[in-house]
Amino acid sequence: MKTMIKRVLPFAVMSMVIAGFASTAKAEVNGEVQYIFNTLSFMFHGVLVFWMAAGFAMLEAGLVRSKNTTMQLLKNIALFSVAAIMYFLIGYNVMYAGVDGGYIGTFSLWGQPMAEADGPFEAGGYAAASDWFFQMVFVAATASIVSGTLAERIKLWPFLIFVVVLTGVIYPIQGAWQWGGGWLSEMGFSDFAGSTIVHSVGGWAALAGAIILGPRLGKYSADGRVNPMPGANLPLATLGTFILWMGWFGFNGGSQLALGTGADAIAISNIYINTNTAAAGGVITSMILSQIMFKKVDLTMALNGALAGLVSITAAPDTPSLLAAVAIGGVGGILVVIFIPLLDKLKIDDVVGAISVHLVAGIWGTLAVPLTNDGASFTTQLTGIISIGAFVFIASAIVWMILKVTIGIRVDEDAEHAGLDTSELAMEAYPEFGKGSQTL
Repeated sequence: MKTMIKRVLPFAVMSMVIAGFASTAKAEVNGEVQYIFNTLSFMFHGVLVFWMAAGFAMLEAGLVRSKNTTMQLLKNIALFSVAAIMYFLIGYNVMYAGVDGGYIGTFSLWGQPMAEADGPFEAGGYAAASDWFFQMVFVAATASIVSGTLAERIKLWPFLIFVVVLTGVIYPIQGAWQWGGGWLSEMGFSDFAGSTIVHSVGGWAALAGAIILGPRLGKYSADGRVNPMPGANLPLATLGTFILWMGWFGFNGGSQLALGTGADAIAISNIYINTNTAAAGGVITSMILSQIMFKKVDLTMALNGALAGLVSITAAPDTPSLLAAVAIGGVGGILVVIFIPLLDKLKIDDVVGAISVHLVAGIWGTLAVPLTNDGASFTTQLTGIISIGAFVFIASAIVWMILKVTIGIRVDEDAEHAGLDTSELAMEAYPEFGKGSQTL
């Protein structure tokens, strides 16, 4: 009998342990634990999106000529700072406070609600400050898009004044229409992480600025010829692209807006792999098409192809299969290779290709949502694209024109020839390769 007990006891204990684990696994996670994980998701993914600011800075610094590098670096750290302050002062509440199916929230200072240490920690809740931080880094990304397009000929302070209006007023108003629970949300417009609300908005603002500002000196000849002005540091541009690719996992993954349940964890995992494969699809298609069109593979097209794939999937990274994600990103890569030279033919000078990447691919990604999401319609998606595009483009054009006729937005010809680093900042990014080395 004792022998039998000795043999059976270990199995009995093991069965009890397994049963205990099974019971625990089935138990609902308490509200405070969900609160913690949701807050952690906002903060972790927000930091990843913040890291995209470095990606934009490196990408732009690599794609401009060396004489304008310092200016691009300064613009990127300055615009992020402006965005952070403006979104605190008025932007967040304009976007989220009291929209209630309408068009705009409240022009007021964002408060900082604090939960007591002992609660209440409701299931599905999160710290208000974590949400504000996550939303803020999205605003800064929008401003970065404008920076690259207008590089090498725009004055610093007029650009930053525009960023004040863009991040404090223009972006929040259109964001309220969907993410703030406004009229587009009521219609059923779907933009999961911001192909239109973030990326196309930056593209529309950049397009208005590029038209009003005009092209760089010597970019287009009188006979219609396009004169290439290659970037000074392609390794830096490539680094910037990889940083942006990495940050995009926060951009899209964090837009699940929760990590308090197993279902949320699964959803974020799917979003990650769809985001990654869409970028890969954009790289491959842009390489193939550039080989066909230009007889050589263009590195800058491949970099922009990756970004276009990322922008394309951002409207719906949660619903496609992996194969569909590749296709959506792949179309984005094709569009970039087509539209970058097309804009040059129209004499719209976009230094880094941001209009093609963020505006064109953003439109495509938003229109593609119904292909994988049965709850979305092409009519509603198109309504959102047109309404947001018209508002942002017209509002941006008005601000650019006011700045142009008052304080001016463009440096003079001598300053542009010399480069903005020395003419505007009196500081070279690579002094050892210029006059600095000759005076030693």
